[in-house]
Amino acid sequence: MRIVTIMTALLLAVGCAEKKEAITTASKDAKQPNVLIIYPDQLRRYSAGFWSKEEYRKYVIGKPDPVITPNIDQLAENGVVFTQAVSNFPLCSPARGMILSGRYPEQNGIWNNCRKDRSESLRDDIPTITDLFYEAGYNTSYFGKCHWLKNEALFDENGTYVGSTEEPGGHYINRYDTYVPPGKSRHSIEYFYQSIRDTHYDPLVYSNDPNTVAGKKDGELHQPKTFTPKNEAEKIKAYLENKHKVRDSDKPFFMMWSINPPHNPWDDENTDMETLAKYYNTDKFPQDSLLAVRENADLKVASYVRHYFANLTSVDHYIGEVMETLREMGELDNTIIIFSSDHGEMLGSHGKEGKNVFETEALAIPFIVHWPKGIKAGGINDVLFSVPDVLPTVMGLAGMGQKIPEAVQGYDFSPLIIPSSDTSIEKPKGVLLMLAKSRGILTDRYTLCVEQKADRRNRTPDDKDIYLYDNLKDPYQLKRLGLDERPQEAAALLQLLGSELKRTNDPWYQQKKFKDVIRYE
Repeated sequence: MRIVTIMTALLLAVGCAEKKEAITTASKDAKQPNVLIIYPDQLRRYSAGFWSKEEYRKYVIGKPDPVITPNIDQLAENGVVFTQAVSNFPLCSPARGMILSGRYPEQNGIWNNCRKDRSESLRDDIPTITDLFYEAGYNTSYFGKCHWLKNEALFDENGTYVGSTEEPGGHYINRYDTYVPPGKSRHSIEYFYQSIRDTHYDPLVYSNDPNTVAGKKDGELHQPKTFTPKNEAEKIKAYLENKHKVRDSDKPFFMMWSINPPHNPWDDENTDMETLAKYYNTDKFPQDSLLAVRENADLKVASYVRHYFANLTSVDHYIGEVMETLREMGELDNTIIIFSSDHGEMLGSHGKEGKNVFETEALAIPFIVHWPKGIKAGGINDVLFSVPDVLPTVMGLAGMGQKIPEAVQGYDFSPLIIPSSDTSIEKPKGVLLMLAKSRGILTDRYTLCVEQKADRRNRTPDDKDIYLYDNLKDPYQLKRLGLDERPQEAAALLQLLGSELKRTNDPWYQQKKFKDVIRYE
């Protein structure tokens, strides 16, 4: 009897071993997808060539920009394009805080651009997308601009991080943005290559890989004097090819690449002038009006249009180089590439430049998902997508939907992308918009803005401007509508605004600000 029992046990053990080996083999065959999130700074939604093609043109509000972007076009045409992606808070640091955390500013700690005279800083005690992918067994890396940490005088006069305001510390390296030292603020980023400052040919660089910074240590300043997209692309390609054995090649990688251009300055010294001369010269485009084509653009303000487009086309080129490296490695098909931006750019529309306003040109951002192995090419989705949705959607695409923290406030829209998924998820009726002293709602048709006007002479904290745009009938937002002009629509929008402010526990909800018009209950 005992012999039979032993034999049975041995057979079971062999069977379990074979089963375990089969599972291990299967898991190797079914390799987890890599993830690459690319987000240039200040890139507006319609600044890409594919929007001018017939299958996409009907989704454009107004006219698309006549810009040359063959690699971004490839991502779109072989991926899924979200036609209504927006930046909830069209400003660098607040948008990045939401991209990284999946939470709104009240929960992630960033209500304004991080600057040396402010206390804004991404919370160390909440998990970000890099933390979550690190915990899931991914190699994590970050290249480019960070701009999520409080700026403090923790450097010596040579730009080396000393971690103290006492001598030899007490110096800043930059007014905006600062070096992110090892520790909680780096949020589980294993491989770190940070570019600081908006001088596109003279960034301040810090890295924990001495091979990339002339042998310097993490925290020692390096100035490569190279166009930042080119410089970062070179470092990314070396990292992917693992030339210096800086990552575990058996693991999937999770990478974020935050490219500074086409962010200002828009001048010759900070622009890829060879690209400008090749694609946007006055022989091809004798007048700026042939480039700044949106009907609400002030051409005097939009005088930097050639520089903006040239840097974007240059960025597109270096994105193509990274894609080609992935293709040569055999990893492109199994890499989820997300192409997006932190916010848009006015480019002369309404006589403005920059962002930090509620007009379409500043709010509208690209969001493209490219993953040949996992999704069908040529997809188009019109769901209202905003930056807190990045974290849960990317996790859902990577098969990590069950690991999305409950505190995340964005929506997982991966079922709308992955074939054979349940597409019956509830889609949001509107997206919450925020500025320092404004709140709003964007729907499929309308943009509503409630703006506090207490900063002007002879105004009180209760003074406000409320208006809406009909983006269907007025695609260039040339007419602000009063509430009395669309009373039913305005009432519904104000109710939706109150609901979203409550859901996100926004300070306006906490204070019941403007409760005479905003319906919080």
